[in-house]
Parts: sequence; structure tokens; C-alpha cells
Amino acid sequence: MPEVKDPVRNEETAPEVGGTPVSAEDGIVPAATASSGKEKPKRPPMSPKKKKKLIRWSIIGGVVLIAVIVLAKVLGGSTEPAAQVVEDTVTYNSITSTVEGSGITRAKESKTITLTTSGTAQEVFVTEGQQVTAGTPLFVVDSETARTAVEKARKDMDGYQKQLNAMNKDIAGLNLTPPFAGKLMDTVKLNVGEEIAKDTKVATLVDDRTMKLQQYYSYAYKGDIRTGQTANVSIPALMGNVTGTVSAVHMVDRISPEGSRLFEVEFSVKNPGTLTKDMVASAVLSVGGESVYPYESGKLDYNRMIDLKTTVNGTIVSTSLLDYMDVTPGQVLVKIDGEDSQNELFTLEQNLADAQKALDTAQENLDNCSAVAPIDGTVMGLALTAGEDVAANTTVISIADTSTILIDATVDERNISYVKAGMPVDLDQWGTKFTGMVESVSLNSKVTNGVAAYPMVISVDNTDGSLMSGSNVTYSLVASQNDNCLTLPIQSVKNAQFTDGSSGYVVFVKADKAPENTAELAVPVDGVPDGYYPVPVEIGISDNYNVEIKSGVEEGTTVFTTTQMQNSYGY
Repeated sequence: MPEVKDPVRNEETAPEVGGTPVSAEDGIVPAATASSGKEKPKRPPMSPKKKKKLIRWSIIGGVVLIAVIVLAKVLGGSTEPAAQVVEDTVTYNSITSTVEGSGITRAKESKTITLTTSGTAQEVFVTEGQQVTAGTPLFVVDSETARTAVEKARKDMDGYQKQLNAMNKDIAGLNLTPPFAGKLMDTVKLNVGEEIAKDTKVATLVDDRTMKLQQYYSYAYKGDIRTGQTANVSIPALMGNVTGTVSAVHMVDRISPEGSRLFEVEFSVKNPGTLTKDMVASAVLSVGGESVYPYESGKLDYNRMIDLKTTVNGTIVSTSLLDYMDVTPGQVLVKIDGEDSQNELFTLEQNLADAQKALDTAQENLDNCSAVAPIDGTVMGLALTAGEDVAANTTVISIADTSTILIDATVDERNISYVKAGMPVDLDQWGTKFTGMVESVSLNSKVTNGVAAYPMVISVDNTDGSLMSGSNVTYSLVASQNDNCLTLPIQSVKNAQFTDGSSGYVVFVKADKAPENTAELAVPVDGVPDGYYPVPVEIGISDNYNVEIKSGVEEGTTVFTTTQMQNSYGY
């Protein structure tokens, strides 16, 4: 009989006798073979001591066996990982691209009223949770501080406005121009590049195109001499006469040395070009066919005369002042560079703007002391009790229009082109379902960790008030869907740079040789084994696992997806 190995102890055992294996170790000597004609003795039962010894040797044998296997792996087995190529096949499938996330609900419109000054609440007309409409009286707060703040802010603003008006007038003097047509007299010699101070007289401007003459007449002609009446004006120096017109009659009461009562008449005389100041002249009037002479001769005077002065400090850029030069309104006589004045003007403009803001704030705060609801909505917070003092900078009431609830959400760059305003959105607030819609989608992305996300606002009709504001909700919307399109796992589609400088998507097609539409890559894609060739593809929508393949490969095409690392022992 062949020898039998013990699978646990790995010991040689004797042939069975009467169905019971025996061994020399057990102290049993085999009987004579069957040819002796004697019956073989049976093996007696194993003692407990021998059983324990057998178990101990079995354990030792198992440990030795494991050690031998491990040693064999260390000495002869390979521990280097082997790459296993994972492939996928282009197949027709359905794909749904969804946008999911969570956000905090907020009222579509809310307003708060904050008192920036202290006061005392006199009356409160609403309670927290009350529905109000725009214009509903809310409360009355008595605040002397608010009234004083408005008065001070208004005075400050008026003061800055007056300074600014004056400065604008002065700045206009950077280009010194005559206010009326006339002639320059007593001009000052100025040099380009020199400094000139504000209020420096540079010339006298006279209006000599029309001369002025004052005459006195007897009260006997009171009422006979009227504005617009013409007179014959005698000019002895010219030995001739010119025409004058009564421009004004002043019923003053001058008494002559002879005791006559006289009143004053002003004449306007057009200058033919030969008249000048201080020429002696007499105006003779005709009253009822009778010539009326003045009490005495008078002297011609310029119709107008002013001193031209600078209105800013600065540097002379140009000058054209000449004595007796005829000038016209708006003609630039002196040009000044007034940088300091420009800076001062800017400062005043800023001060005025700040004063206006301060006045607006003070007036708003005073108005808030007798506030009305700014919008339709619900009183969400109220910090007023009639008779109690209110500290400055206290938000006393907040009102929110919760008839429409908004949720701020985001859309990733894969789906942004598919999400449009008006699309339905499924919402869940702690197990309660709602339906909203996309209110708006921004085209300005926010990039976080290299991923672009586009802000989206979801609106929900909350007329019944069942959706609470300020709470968390989850949202989900179907951005796009295709029930019959070619798909591949997302990992099968790779970003690639082409040799022409462009970039796009490729899949690596398994083939014996390069397909006709193989792409030329500028940068190889790592990890792709031999036998797979890059083919450009156009992709469409995607979900978390698959992407739509619009063109580039056909159904049944085998493509490379990834590699998995595995050692030679299968783990």
C-alpha cells in the first residue's frame, strides 16, 4: 500500500489496520502480514497526553508552512506592481445632467430701520409678526439729537456751497476776461512765468462807446422831462453838437445859490469816437417848442468803469494787456496757472459732497423717528417699547417680504450653457418638497481650487408662508437630458494640447494602426500604453459618471480609460 501524508502534521503514517491508522510512534508494532495467518492487533485509543501533543505539532506545522510560503515570495516571487489596462466601449445610453446643492433661503426684499441718534419711543403701532403694507405707520420716537443733527448738517452744506460758488467764480479768473466791451486803461506790465497774487489790479476797463452826462434843471419843468426824450448836447471842445437821450430822471432837491430848486437828469450819449472823459457838455431839451437849458454845464463820464483784478494766486502763462486797447467780452487778457486753486476747488467739492451725505443721513434718521413701512411684508424684528429710551445706532425694526423666497446657488462650468432663467427647480427643506425656478444666472464665474462656478438665484413662490427664510434647503434641477446618445465614462475623455496650438478633448482608440483621424498632440498624455491612438471628439452633456460623445468615434469603438496597478500575486 502506498504511503499517506498527514495534511496537517506532514508525517508519514502506516497503512490502516482495521480502518485505523497506526504508527511506530504510538508504540504499536505492525503484526505479521496476512500470509502468516494471524489477525493484526487493533490500535488502542489515544491517550489525552498524546492528543495534546498531536495538536501542538499541527499548529507548529501550519506556522512553518506559512513561513515557507512567505520566504518563497521574498526569495523567488515578484513584488513589482503590474499595470492592468482598463478599457471601455462607446455605447448608446441615456444621460441626464443635474445641478445639485444646498443654500440658505432669504426673503426677496427686506428693509431695516436703524436710529443713529438716541431718543424716547413715544408710540409703537405694530407688533412682531404683523403683516404691513408700504406706508403703514410704525412708531414715533422723540429725538432732539436728530433734529439738531439735521440743522447742523444743513448749515454745513450751505457754507460749503457758498465757498464753492465763490471759488468757481475765482477759478474762472484763471483766464482773465473783460465783462463788457470797452477800452483798457492804466495797464500793468506783466511777465510770463512770474507769480501773481490774488486781487492784483492789472488794468482799468472803461466803456467809452457810450458816454454819460449829468445835468440839473429847474423844478418848473417837473413832469416835462421824461426817459427816452432826446436832447441836443453841445461839446465846446469839439465846437459841435451830438445827440443825447434821457436815460434817467432823479427828483432830488438841489438848491442853487440863487435859491432855485433843481432835479437831476442823466443823459446817454453815443461816442462817435471823439468823446472822452471830463469833456464839458450841456444838454438842451425842447419842451413845448421852448428850449430848456440846464442850470450849469456838466462833464462827460464813461458809461461804466471797473478795475480788472486777478481772482486766484498763480503763475502767469500769457498776457496781452495794452493801454487804450479795445476789448470785447470773453477775450482772454491774462492766462494764469492756478494749481493751488484747482486743488482747493477739488477739496471744496469733496467737502460739499460729504456734507450732502451727512445731511441725507441726518434727514433720513429724523424721518425714521416717525417711520412708516418702506415695503409690504412681515415685521420680523421689533426692538421698541413705548415709553422706553432708544440708544443710538439701534436697529429698531426689520421688515421682510417673504411672499417670494430666494436661494443663492451655483452652476459648474460643464452645465452653465444649459441652465436658463425660468427652468424648474426641485427643493427640499427638511423633507418638505417645494418647486422653484431659476430667477437668474450670472455669466461672471468665481474660480475656487481651479474650478469655475457661476452664481445662480432660485426663486420660490411663498405666498402661503410655508417656506421659512434663513433656513437650509437642498436643490436639484435637470440642466439637460438625452435619452439616446453615445456615451463613455468621464475618465475615458482626456484634455489634450494639439500641435497647431489649440486644445480640446480626445479619446484613445484601440487599433492595430493609427486611424485616419488621429490627432497630433503637442504634449503626450501620461499613462496611455501602446496600441491606443488619440482621436478628437466633441462632447456634450455629462453626469457624475458619463459624458455624451457627439462626434469623433462610433458605437462599439474600444477606448482606453485608465490603468490599475496590481502585483504578480493578484493583490
